[in-house]
Amino acid sequence: MKLLMIVNEDRFFLSHRKEIAVAAQEAGWEVTIVCKDTGRRHEVEAWGLKMLELPINPTGMNLRQELRTWWFLYTLYKKNRDAVVHHVGLKDILWGGLAAKLAGVRGVVNAVSGLGSLFSNDKPGMTAKGILALMKFSNKRKRVKVIFQNQEDRNLFLQQGVISEGQAEFIKGSGVDLNDFKYVPEPDSETLKVVFTARMVKEKGVIELIEAAERLRKEYERRVEFWLCGRLAVNADAVTHEELCRLCDGRYIKWLDFQKDIKSILEQCHIMAFPSYYREGVPKSLIDVCAVGRPIVTTNSIGCKDVVDDGVNGFLIPVKDSEALAQKLRILIEDKELRVRMGKASREKAEQEFSLERVIKKHLEIYDSVS
Repeated sequence: MKLLMIVNEDRFFLSHRKEIAVAAQEAGWEVTIVCKDTGRRHEVEAWGLKMLELPINPTGMNLRQELRTWWFLYTLYKKNRDAVVHHVGLKDILWGGLAAKLAGVRGVVNAVSGLGSLFSNDKPGMTAKGILALMKFSNKRKRVKVIFQNQEDRNLFLQQGVISEGQAEFIKGSGVDLNDFKYVPEPDSETLKVVFTARMVKEKGVIELIEAAERLRKEYERRVEFWLCGRLAVNADAVTHEELCRLCDGRYIKWLDFQKDIKSILEQCHIMAFPSYYREGVPKSLIDVCAVGRPIVTTNSIGCKDVVDDGVNGFLIPVKDSEALAQKLRILIEDKELRVRMGKASREKAEQEFSLERVIKKHLEIYDSVS
């Protein structure tokens, strides 16, 4: 049986879905990855996977480009009507779902990995409502499953009639390989590292983190370093290169750009700070740092709050509140015993809720159910 996995970019596939695709191939599926090539095609193909170039602008809203993406998928699906297609992310679900219905593809799996800024408000705006209406049309067919990472997204789709109860599946995040990301005690070093890993987008809380670091500068400039790990983005909410160079001094606050070996970065850190107010699914960076065994300070927002039990393996703070972030970071900086206790609780949570083995098993069951 054929499986086409549609992902915006090769780098996201490699960090979030590679193990699922490899497991499906080992289970007998003929797997093809359809994504934008950002220069890492060779890494995808090194795993024995086929890859097709997807013409897509992941953050754009140009109608001609969007129609081009839809037409490419429609044409591809017409040639592969006997396939199961797995769409990852909102844009791929939107155009891929429509293409799959019109082309008559055998089975569809849609993975909602966060709804982003369009759905940040309590009530969907006109654009968001239009997207939901189109997805509702696409989902009215047999052999469609929609995977949610948090209950808020699932409830929204049910309340808006986008899916039926029987179409909903729940998998809490993309999972983490607990044999690879092992528990590692925090480094015994004089300088504490507070790490943030995400794209340099304002909604991820980059500015709030820098503001919190500045609030703590007089107390901790010689004892703490803030590491911002993540690539620049191209969307309207992106933090520019010039802004990062101005706000990061390279000593106390460091922008380290994209880090391929994120496990090593997490093992070197003492605390994870993730003040995102983006409508996340369940952030992979938080799942990974749980496995390594570190305390987390993140927001009480959709997706983020699913990884932290407040006061147990970290702290939850209000969104856009750099003062609250600074206060919770101060507590952790000053209390090593608390950091260690919360770090061990993070590892326990990863073992109980975020095992990659469990995530893979559930995906294979879903593929079989729509085939």
